[in-house]
Amino acid sequence: MTDDLEFGVDRRTVLGTLAGIGGSALAGCSAFERETDGQTSRLDGDVARELAMEFAPTLYFDANEPWFPTDPRPYTSERDGETVVTGFDALDGYHERYSDGEPPKPTVFYNAVEYEQSPLAVVQFWFYSVFDQFTTNFHWHDWEVLHVFVDTETSKPQLYVASSHSRSVPNNEFLDPDPELVPRILSELGSHSSALSVNDVPDGFQRVAIEDLLADITNTALEGIEDLADLEIPLAYGLPRDEGSRLPYLVPEYEGVPIYDHERLPSVTRESLIDDDLTVRSYDALTSPPTGLPTRETGLVFRHREREADADVEYDLVPSSELEQIAAFTGPQLSFEFTVPDVVEDAVAGHITTTGVPWSQPRYGNPAADISVPNHRTALADRYDAIGEAAPIHSVIARVTEAVTTDDAPENEGLTTTETTVESVVLLESDPEAVPTFGGVAVVQDVPAGEHRLTVNSAGRAPHSEHIAVADDGTPTAAGVGGEIPLVARDRATKLEIGGEKAATDLSAVALEDDFAGRLYESPVDGTDAVYVHAGGAYTTEVRDSQDAIGAYRVNPNPGDESTVRIERPETGKASLATFVADIADETRAEIAALNDDDDTDRGGGSSNAVNGLERALAAVVEAARRSAERARNGERGNADKQLTTVAERLLRVENRLTEASDDLPASLSNATQNRLEQADRRTEQAQNIEKL
Repeated sequence: MTDDLEFGVDRRTVLGTLAGIGGSALAGCSAFERETDGQTSRLDGDVARELAMEFAPTLYFDANEPWFPTDPRPYTSERDGETVVTGFDALDGYHERYSDGEPPKPTVFYNAVEYEQSPLAVVQFWFYSVFDQFTTNFHWHDWEVLHVFVDTETSKPQLYVASSHSRSVPNNEFLDPDPELVPRILSELGSHSSALSVNDVPDGFQRVAIEDLLADITNTALEGIEDLADLEIPLAYGLPRDEGSRLPYLVPEYEGVPIYDHERLPSVTRESLIDDDLTVRSYDALTSPPTGLPTRETGLVFRHREREADADVEYDLVPSSELEQIAAFTGPQLSFEFTVPDVVEDAVAGHITTTGVPWSQPRYGNPAADISVPNHRTALADRYDAIGEAAPIHSVIARVTEAVTTDDAPENEGLTTTETTVESVVLLESDPEAVPTFGGVAVVQDVPAGEHRLTVNSAGRAPHSEHIAVADDGTPTAAGVGGEIPLVARDRATKLEIGGEKAATDLSAVALEDDFAGRLYESPVDGTDAVYVHAGGAYTTEVRDSQDAIGAYRVNPNPGDESTVRIERPETGKASLATFVADIADETRAEIAALNDDDDTDRGGGSSNAVNGLERALAAVVEAARRSAERARNGERGNADKQLTTVAERLLRVENRLTEASDDLPASLSNATQNRLEQADRRTEQAQNIEKL
């Protein structure tokens, strides 16, 4: 983590240079070159309409949804000889026409193509909304799509691909759907990301099969990362709020005011946007993750007007070719209502502006470009020569958790990790898109091989950032430690800085371990680093230099102390490691000694010779470790190693004394002492083996 995660000023000027990047992910390109797909030709007239009518989906919306699929043509204007739709015209015009709970001009657009010399055809259903408001982004205009791959010889659907947030997040896909079932789309609140519904619960999303209830996706589960294999969940964005997850939404602003107060949007009010109960107005004001955010509730149901079924709204089905004269959907750069980490606002720049036109995207003519699950592409490639074989996909995957104190440790001296209660924002600096987690799982697809910096931000939590290396072999890369990234509530976070202008050691890596939670953070660094730690933890900070020599430091932040903890001149070698062993042994000795000074402490038998013996044994370790560090700093390698041998012997004595005294110690302190002994043993062994003094 670096200083770029400090909460800084509004950076819209910088963002303006990045605004054009946002459409790049729509191209459907992979980090690997897959086999070429066959050519397509457009299906027109009655054939296309019959296909569209057969598979015209039923759409289910959240009860809080403000922007439903509509026709953008009423909002067109001419600019430099081209037909465009401006964000102001569309958003204000939509709300001006919205009356008595009746959404204006409910419309779904379709485009049908067939692969040449193949029985495979695809009908696409495009849904246009005038605005997108979400937890990671917001922008003028929004286009989402459902691809239905159909075998024209059998008339059976082969694959549904429902668009998620971007190519960086796996789409929601279903292979070999029931041909008798009308496709159903569950639209995510505000963002309109499309989840599938193919089972017996039409308005609910089911990620995995349960008894007789079919899963709504056939996306494959995570493979290749042992520490995450226990998740056993299909990798797809899904519909997090329908799965019990909490998503805090953001309110966009333009020219310093919320968009509903802007003079060019007279028909837009605060009530036009997503409800206050779901929105966060200031990250800075949140000291802990928000609670009470409502989960999804079904609102309006849309169906094609020529389909006989119950619905609240009937939509028109219109060929998208009638829109292709529109050259652009435009809108100025929006901004967050509050300052956010610089790197976060940089990365989402393309998603707080506008969206491109569907007919300029490769997936418009080649829908197979939007297949995000390699197994699904492989299945179609086995059936149809027109579909190229899948290529491996570089993915970065992690599980975001929350660090909290544990009852097994002394008060404010140990942590554990728990499942997250609020979804997070994940981004790579190399990718201009932020992606949301689902069920706490972060997945970023189509990542180029090489070095990247990954950042995680979440409402009410301190940000996290780390450097990762993505291999060039198609295997998934686990971010964090073993695929886990623990975040810290802002009101319990302390910033730990390592290195600075006076640092004599060129650091190459930093890791952080808590006495009880184990390793929580590790990252390559370039000389300096900073990480937010939980004030209720007790940490070993491990540093490595450019020659891979190791050093270690003890860090015990004080809860309630807002100052930053600094290791200004980190060192590596015997002296650093021996000093660490002395510090952790002395810290433990002091806590043991405090038992003798507290007459109210119940140690299960009063004053104990075993406890006194444990204290003296720890003091002996401190003495030997400090002597070793001193000898190492004086360049006396032989004497330093001799003292380290003494340290190792005395640590064994401490372990024996701990066994004898464990019944007379509070369980939490006994646990802490055992954990610290293991840490001291490891660092002593490293000190003995390291060449650097």
